[in-house]
Amino acid sequence: MANETTVQTPPPTTLAGWIKRLDDVRLPVPQSSHDAVSKAIGDSRRSLRDIAELMQDSPALVLCVMRAANHHANGSLAEPAENLEVALNRLGLKRTAELLGHLPSVPLNEIPVALRQLQLVSQHASQQASGLFASRLARLWQDIHWGSLLFLSPLWPMAVVYPKLLEEWELRVIHKGQSACKVEQQLFGVRLLELCLGLTEAWRLPIWVSQGYQLLLGEQRLLVKALRIAREEATLSQQHKLDDDPQLRRWLNQPANTVLLANGMALAAQESWTCPHTLRWQYLTALYLQQPLGEVQQQVHQQAAISARHTLNADLWHPALALIWPWHGQQAHRGLLPAPPPTAEALAVWRKRCSELLTEPSRFANAMHLTTCVKEALAASGMRRVMLLMADRSLSTLRVHQVDGLPKEAAHLSLEVADSTLLQRLLEKSAQVRLTPDNHAQFAALLPASLRRLFAGEHLLLRSLSCNGRVVMLMIADQGGGPFSETSVQAFGKTAQCTEKALHSFTNRTA
Repeated sequence: MANETTVQTPPPTTLAGWIKRLDDVRLPVPQSSHDAVSKAIGDSRRSLRDIAELMQDSPALVLCVMRAANHHANGSLAEPAENLEVALNRLGLKRTAELLGHLPSVPLNEIPVALRQLQLVSQHASQQASGLFASRLARLWQDIHWGSLLFLSPLWPMAVVYPKLLEEWELRVIHKGQSACKVEQQLFGVRLLELCLGLTEAWRLPIWVSQGYQLLLGEQRLLVKALRIAREEATLSQQHKLDDDPQLRRWLNQPANTVLLANGMALAAQESWTCPHTLRWQYLTALYLQQPLGEVQQQVHQQAAISARHTLNADLWHPALALIWPWHGQQAHRGLLPAPPPTAEALAVWRKRCSELLTEPSRFANAMHLTTCVKEALAASGMRRVMLLMADRSLSTLRVHQVDGLPKEAAHLSLEVADSTLLQRLLEKSAQVRLTPDNHAQFAALLPASLRRLFAGEHLLLRSLSCNGRVVMLMIADQGGGPFSETSVQAFGKTAQCTEKALHSFTNRTA
């Protein structure tokens, strides 16, 4: 595993080179999942369905089994296994057990964060697919579920060996809006979609996965036509236009599209629930399901919450953390515009500070040095008022460590946790609370009066951070009390992830 994460060889620049390099990567499997599946395989009372359900907690394990089963069948006339149960049956339990024995099994916290974050997106997509489409296509639920989970799997090995390239792509394409084609040519030498398609074909993944990439590469005209119809307000008008274009209707109604739609929504939601990318995928999903957009959006939110309950870890970002209920939020009702997103220059500073937080071994001389870096990262992300508080060993008192954009007296604030039920809940385990006009009265009443005075307004973010199994820090930030920029909300969550990792490295550093 160490060899994979510390590789120094330059990245390939050709499609064949990338396929060979990524095909050689052995993805790590969480030790807990590895042990549970191994035990189940040895238990004659467990069915293939039971074993498959256990495996879905480790997407890398699912991919390994599917690849092995389809590689095994490559020389025969057998079609690629479309779901995990078929793959297990094709391999047999003895061969599956041998396969497990050759996989790197490591504690969860030793698996690269970039890989776990990407796999969380895949698990979120799988939940969206199952919740939105599986009941309508009951006989195909397994194909929908496992195809959605594996759609982004070609990127998993890259997250192990070249995580910085994926981070650079995200910064330039998603946050700075640069041309994906130009950025990918500079970073990878090939288009990412072509690379993903090449690996899905090399691995003989379920055909719906390959079809999704083929659609994105070669059928964008149909996507654009479908999106235009999807933006029609009247469902009946949509149906008439689809009836007038039988080719488009047949294409749209393909069950394989469920895999692409689910992943499109899950990936876009990582940026924001209100960004144009998210809205486009929701429009297309509403057209596919023949449901009003509002209903689909509520279902999508519900599935995101279910996904977060099953997959969220303290050091990962899940879009469900940024959900606003109800869907028609306070901004439309109150005529308030969200804060502007941070500039490209500010995001560059934010990215640099986060990189410093992630440096190992820890570069910080003391806790004040570390929290100063965190404060500067939050300020660069667009937060106008920031407060960082540290908990004492008994978790009974919170003392301010850093402030930004607040009166000087705020730096001397000390809070008794027993006086606030909200603080008590935040100090039980890592958690995030977002105050909005719709829940402000409920949550603000649970905050100490001193915090309510300092953070006047109806919009506020609070997040507790853990280290070695206990909460040690509380981050509080807002953008002046008005509606947040969703880019800043996403950056707040990612800063928290980096801070937890920095706290762990700093606390556990050697003398």
